[in-house]
Amino acid sequence: MKVKPAKSDSVKRVGIWIRVSTEDQVKGESPETHERRARLYAEAKGWNVVEVYRLDAVSGKTVKETPEAKRMLQDIREGHITGLIFSKLARLARNTKELLEFAELFRESEADLISLAESIDTSTPAGRLFYTMIAAMAQWEREEIAERVAAAVPIRARDGKPTGGQAVYGYQWKDKEFLIDPKEAPVRKLMYELFREHKRKKIVARTLNEMGHRTRNGSKFTDTTIDRLLRDPTAKGTRRANYTRNDTANSAGAWVLKPEDEWVLIPVEPIVSEELWNECNHYLDGQRAKLKRPTKPAVYLFSGLAYCDCGQKMYVPSNSPKYTCSKCRNKIPLEDLEAVFHEQIKHFLFSDSEIAIELERTNGTIKEKAELLTVLEREQVKIGQEIDKLYDLYQSGMIDKAGFGAKYKPLAERRDQLTDQIPAAQAEIDVLKISHLSQETAIAESRNLHSRWPTLPQDEKRRIVETITEKITIGDGEVEINLYYAPPAPPKVGGGGSSSDEGGGSPPPSRTPSGNRGNWATPRQGFIAATSWKRAGKSA
Repeated sequence: MKVKPAKSDSVKRVGIWIRVSTEDQVKGESPETHERRARLYAEAKGWNVVEVYRLDAVSGKTVKETPEAKRMLQDIREGHITGLIFSKLARLARNTKELLEFAELFRESEADLISLAESIDTSTPAGRLFYTMIAAMAQWEREEIAERVAAAVPIRARDGKPTGGQAVYGYQWKDKEFLIDPKEAPVRKLMYELFREHKRKKIVARTLNEMGHRTRNGSKFTDTTIDRLLRDPTAKGTRRANYTRNDTANSAGAWVLKPEDEWVLIPVEPIVSEELWNECNHYLDGQRAKLKRPTKPAVYLFSGLAYCDCGQKMYVPSNSPKYTCSKCRNKIPLEDLEAVFHEQIKHFLFSDSEIAIELERTNGTIKEKAELLTVLEREQVKIGQEIDKLYDLYQSGMIDKAGFGAKYKPLAERRDQLTDQIPAAQAEIDVLKISHLSQETAIAESRNLHSRWPTLPQDEKRRIVETITEKITIGDGEVEINLYYAPPAPPKVGGGGSSSDEGGGSPPPSRTPSGNRGNWATPRQGFIAATSWKRAGKSA
């Protein structure tokens, strides 16, 4: 199985984010220690550290408006750095809202977040999937909030209460009552009369502007504004509420109409007669029918990823709801292929036995490294105590200057060695955890994804498909799905190497080195769903 190399033409440029409180420094967590740990991780990945952002004595409650945060975000937007390393998510921001905003800004700029404590590195396959899951979950939470808010709108509308936003031009909210605006209503009525006379929206807009009339915000009228106001039924005495929603699947966030059975129609005082309103709208409908433009072609869920087993890409013809091979006419319905893909998410990446074997091996390696780190930290504490005792002896006159120097020198040398060794050992564990334990998170998230899949917007589904799928091959009644990412082998860190005794020997033969230094990745050998769908007339 071939592997796609990392998309990188040069060394990755990253920044280091450091925010250590006074309380943390008392505990021994100095900014320098955090910086060294981050630098060693970057070194292990072959990255170039070009910026360091330090926030001294700044609360994590809100950091987005600080000068350093603004400088960092500007560097991200301009592409000066393409990744940010920090010790833990709480160091970046403790405010959940700000954290999600940071994540969204990074994703928009195609930059990576690397949190060492949580083992998140969005430059890795598992990290990218985790990133995608975070975005999908944030979208889901926004929609949940929107649904709860939307549920109250029809009730308020039926009670005649304001539901948000201004009253349409020609009307006003006054003391919570929807009333005709005496200044705007005559202009609104004039629009209909002018359109009935000229049958041209541009002429109506130009005439109103020449007469000195302006919109509510002081702008000139346009044909678009005239069209919207002519079509609004409030002028004929029927105010609509709860009839639009924000299209979350649209990147522009456009407003679209809800089904008519959800609309709330409220009678109000009319500005024009129903006959005049109907006459104008009948003519508008005729104009729209003549100028109707063809819609943009739909972007299907597996476009560009679906292949026939003959090697040809499969497309969805405009007159057929199926992926079709133009060469051999092999076909599969859109719904069936999505159902097959949805089913495979349950078994994403590994079987339970594979997961257990891989995690057991990885956890053993990390445990050994953690035990070594603990030994080094204890030795550091012990040496510090010995130096303190030696100094007390010298101060009390129980040891002369020469004796103090002879005993202090080896202790100081070992202390300095530990100052270098401890961050290096911690960085080694960081690399192992991020390369392996983020995989466990990705698997858990993807299995959670299976249950949420039917409720996700189309663009979120497409983003997830692109993130985890290399290729889908449709054969004679069977579907083969090749997914990215296999369990990574422990990478070399800081110029050292993991021996086979530490579980870090050569990767299994089925893995192929990718372009990412210190990481092994390969598309998962295809899941075969040979009984997942049926063709007409025979079982598949």
